[in-house]
Amino acid sequence: MVIDNITAGALHIPFKVAFVHASASRTATQSIWVTVSAQGGAVGVGEGCPREYVTNETVATALAFVATHRRDLQASIRDVATLSRWVELHRGEIDARPAAWAAIELALLDLIGHEEGRTVESLLGLPQLAGCFRYTAILGHAAPAAFEAQLATYVGAGFRDFKVKLCGDLERDQPKVKALLAAGISGTAVRADANNLWADADRAVCYLDALGFRFSALEEPLRAGDFAGMRRLSQALDTRIILDESMLRADQLDAIRADAHRWIANVRVSKMGGLLRSLQFGVEARASGVPIIVGAHVGETSVLTRAALALANSMRDCVVACEGAFGTHLLEHDLVAPSIMFGREGIVDAAALRIGTAPGFGLATSKPAQLVVQASA
Repeated sequence: MVIDNITAGALHIPFKVAFVHASASRTATQSIWVTVSAQGGAVGVGEGCPREYVTNETVATALAFVATHRRDLQASIRDVATLSRWVELHRGEIDARPAAWAAIELALLDLIGHEEGRTVESLLGLPQLAGCFRYTAILGHAAPAAFEAQLATYVGAGFRDFKVKLCGDLERDQPKVKALLAAGISGTAVRADANNLWADADRAVCYLDALGFRFSALEEPLRAGDFAGMRRLSQALDTRIILDESMLRADQLDAIRADAHRWIANVRVSKMGGLLRSLQFGVEARASGVPIIVGAHVGETSVLTRAALALANSMRDCVVACEGAFGTHLLEHDLVAPSIMFGREGIVDAAALRIGTAPGFGLATSKPAQLVVQASA
């Protein structure tokens, strides 16, 4: 395979509704879109979601990364082996720009799959994508009436697993708890995401005690990387801590191996720096006894959702939840077909979508990229 061209741009797709959490409020995607073409005419597409508060990336820095490495990638990448070698040789650079690299890597994997007539799972030696995946109902910040209406929609659709965003204001968070209790939902079915709200464990404990609802797990309650503080919080509340912003690379597992039973890792393909690194992380997490959530950034298209399915499918024995798969439930339009999104009970059925047997990621471009790509790198 000889790469003919690599292009990248900022992706802007409006949301049907705004999504708000403690770190950001979004009404449109914040992503980059990469297209890679080969001399034979095959094309691959990829996506990354740079986030300042997660990986210290912006759309501009992600596009700069693509521009910096474009020529080297065109000269170096021929197949999965040369792609894997490039990842190892540029580990530090990918650590600094994981979302940028994720977009490139997914496009390259898609392209190689099309060139070789093989699925991404086949290329990587993974189990063929099959079966069903159950997704979590995500509840962001909203006025009580809007929150209750969204919750009722999820409950009516048969969802069993919920994640609630906390804002740290009892007047805004307590109505969420009351709505959950009124709907007959116990804490064992609800995770809380605090998005690094509190400065220390004592403040978090006081707030959560006042809130009066026992969540099954707490996601990123303290500042990113405060493993000691989150460990104290886990002990005080007898609950698991989900690590997201604090868990970007496999070497960070060293901080939690000794008491793995207290932790869950949220593995988002863009945040981790692509599918290859996400798979490596999953293998090491499993060996350490740390379960994972296959997560997603708000506003992902079906390209990242499809990559996450490859991860979830290969790690079924240690995946405790899947997040994302909103597709055009949230986006005004998707760039590929089919748009991968949950249905009743939060289920995505890979067989029904027919995405597990076609080359690459099995997705067809459904909307010309130039209509949504705002700038070129």
